[in-house]
Amino acid sequence: MGAGSNSGPDVAFAEISDFGTDSSFAEITDSQWKQFRTPYFLVDESRLIRNLEILKQVSDQSGCKILLAQKAFSMFSCYPLFRRYLAGTTASGLHEARLGHEEFGKETHVFSPAYREDEFEELLRYADDFVFNSPAQVRKFALRAKAAGKSVGLRLNPECSTQEGHAIYDPCAPGSRLGTTRENFEEELLPLLDGFHFHTLCEQDSDALAVTAAAVEEKFGRYLAGRKWVNFGGGHHITRPGYDRETLIRVIRHFQSAYGVEVYLEPGEAVVLNAGFLAATVLEIVHNQMEIAILDASAACHMPDVLEMPYRPPVQFGGEPGEKAYTYRLAGPTCLAGDVIGDYSFDRPLREGDLVIFEDMALYTMVKTNTFNGMRLPSLVYRDAVGRSRLVRSFGYEDFKERLS
Repeated sequence: MGAGSNSGPDVAFAEISDFGTDSSFAEITDSQWKQFRTPYFLVDESRLIRNLEILKQVSDQSGCKILLAQKAFSMFSCYPLFRRYLAGTTASGLHEARLGHEEFGKETHVFSPAYREDEFEELLRYADDFVFNSPAQVRKFALRAKAAGKSVGLRLNPECSTQEGHAIYDPCAPGSRLGTTRENFEEELLPLLDGFHFHTLCEQDSDALAVTAAAVEEKFGRYLAGRKWVNFGGGHHITRPGYDRETLIRVIRHFQSAYGVEVYLEPGEAVVLNAGFLAATVLEIVHNQMEIAILDASAACHMPDVLEMPYRPPVQFGGEPGEKAYTYRLAGPTCLAGDVIGDYSFDRPLREGDLVIFEDMALYTMVKTNTFNGMRLPSLVYRDAVGRSRLVRSFGYEDFKERLS
């Protein structure tokens, strides 16, 4: 049976209200946005719950377990809410594993391309499930993990790229260091392995998962029987409008029935998609062949994926260049010449002191902020389901100073 085949009854989803990235979020007034010093991130509980309910539906209808990938979002004040819907967390190393263990509880999974010897004993205190990147790492650490009662897995590289335009995030790109290829697989290690992990997606639909899963079966299918679990990794855009959740569930059910394994998913973006905002203030307007609005939010410091990916965040009430009457280049206040967020248009001219609200800014943003140029980190604000906003954390000089000595 192919990876996309349906091994169970058809699936159907209850209607859950959608929040597209073009939502005006108009229930927050201008004065309410201004009650906190910009720049700040605002995370909206009602939008989190919308995502979590969808993920819970997928989990309930497929029988899989869904974990929060902390590499995308680790604002742990949200973990009590997440804990009601998700099975646990995934970590990329010691500090994330400790955070997930202490603040989230439930299951704690960890993967690293290479574990440090001087951290492994401490990791054993926090993680329940260890995924190793290579046969050499299995040989080095797996027996110690098993002796401590931990579950052990190996990350696979099916050498099946399904991405376009995100080469930096493609674990199956030629020369990738991530995962074990069929050529490098060592069958004699199977008695040590409780499961397998593969992660090849980035902001993709379930059709890409079906292609990847078929490649995993073709290259590693003979080893799947007898394992306890298979982790499909992250990159599943499950909560995005239009995502094909029925295909996702069919792939999950197929692996469960064909190989007798428990299936894990570990999305990051899907948990917080469209649930976060970055509020910024216009500091100055300058002109150099076009109007340029200098904000107190920096692409380099506060939204580095804008430069790395590159990523164009939606702006509340903003449009594409030339779409509306007044076009501006939005830029940050650092000394980096390329600290540019992008060109946007608005219905009226921007003025000093105006708010600019960036949407879909929870994922891979807070976790990547930095203090280049001594920039202040954005504060963290949480808006609960009844519309009350509270300051969770603010940052100042000491947070910049104490990073160095």
